[in-house]
Amino acid sequence: MGHVRLEAITWDRLGDLLAERLLDLKPADGSSWPRIAFDGAPAARPGDLAARVAEALRVRGRPSLTVGAEGFLRPASLRLEYGHRDVDAYYDGWLDTGALWREVFGPLESGGDGRVLPDLWDPVTDRATRTPYAQLPPGGFLLLHGPLLLRHWFPFDLTVHVLLSPGALRRRTPEADHWTLPAFERYAEETDPAGVADVLVRADDPRHPAWRG
Repeated sequence: MGHVRLEAITWDRLGDLLAERLLDLKPADGSSWPRIAFDGAPAARPGDLAARVAEALRVRGRPSLTVGAEGFLRPASLRLEYGHRDVDAYYDGWLDTGALWREVFGPLESGGDGRVLPDLWDPVTDRATRTPYAQLPPGGFLLLHGPLLLRHWFPFDLTVHVLLSPGALRRRTPEADHWTLPAFERYAEETDPAGVADVLVRADDPRHPAWRG
């Protein structure tokens, strides 16, 4: 990572610059809805950045729908089949990718109807959420945030990765979740999210982010 030049920025300015960049984004597959990934470990809080961008888009008169990948986790009986701290299961089996394709990406394909389910399953209560469908008008943006997103073949039109150094990731991850850290090491090696993302944000110091746009 040493060769990548990053520029200091504030979170507010970053939200504005990303929103401006999205205004001109045209999906390559002819879809009417640009799809953006905010990828990062839970400790990197990619959802916070997604929320900032959603607000910056709203101010500019553009609708968006923010979807958290944690609303599409599999039921606990499937997630925890191999125990509560199985790294391979966390890496490969926690996210219900089929449900995401069906309820989020499918409706936003070219010719889709734009009716997206914002979440499906509450991992805390381990029950279906019963959230109603949301109608995203043509030209509206999908802002999907969560960990390990870039290792799936999701049809993103722009990808943002919020990076933490291994030391910062360990410091800012609650001790009860330290068992997940090897999954992020594996992700860095196999997928190289910092290298493949269109936009890289480094958030080792949460007050002073830096970015490469």
